[in-house]
Amino acid sequence: MRILVADDHGIVRSGIKLLLDRQPGLNVVAEASDGVEAVEQALATRPDLCILDVGMPRMTGLQAAREIRSHLRDVHVLMLSMHDDEHYLFEALKAGASGYVLKREADQDLVGAVRAVGRGEAFLTNAAERSIIRQWMADASGPAVPLTPREEEVVKLIAEAHTNAQIAQLLHLSEKTVESHRANVLRKLGMRDRVELVRYAIRRGLVEP
Repeated sequence: MRILVADDHGIVRSGIKLLLDRQPGLNVVAEASDGVEAVEQALATRPDLCILDVGMPRMTGLQAAREIRSHLRDVHVLMLSMHDDEHYLFEALKAGASGYVLKREADQDLVGAVRAVGRGEAFLTNAAERSIIRQWMADASGPAVPLTPREEEVVKLIAEAHTNAQIAQLLHLSEKTVESHRANVLRKLGMRDRVELVRYAIRRGLVEP
C-alpha cells in the first residue's frame, strides 16, 4: 500500500513514516507539511491512502481531503487529529475520510487503522463509533450542505473576525450584499450570532480552531 503522510510537524511525520515503513506491505511514498502540499503530492504520486492531520496551515486536513477526493475518487483517507469531538469526526466523514485516529492513540492504533481503511473499511477505536461510521457511510447522500460556496466564503471571513466592510472589499461585493449573505446564513443555519458561526466554521473545516 502506497501512503502519503501530511502533518505540519516534521517529527510527527518522521515518526509515522518510521512506524509504517517497518510494516510489511506498507510504504510511505510522499510527505507534506500543509494541506496545499498534501493535495499537490497526492495528485503527483497518486497514493492508495492519505493520512491527513486535521489542523494544518494554508489548507486544513478536512479541506485537503475534500480536494483530494474530488480528483482521486479511489484514494482512501485517514484523518489524524488531536480533537476527541464528534463534530470533527462527522466533518471528516463528510470530507470523504474513512477513518479517524486520535494522535494520542496513534502509536497503538495507526497501523490497524491504515490496514482497515486500506481494505475499504471504516475505522475508529471505539466499536460503537465504528457502527455509527458504517451507518453514515451507508447513506451515500449524507447530510445536505445548506450553504452555497459564496456563503461559505462569507462565513469563513466572519469567523476570522473580518468586518462587513473588509469582507466586501476582499470578495469584491457591496456591504449590502455581504449583510444579505450574513442574514441568509444565520437564517438557514438557525443561528443568532457570530459565536455560533465561528463554531460552525470550525466544524465545517473552514477555519482552524
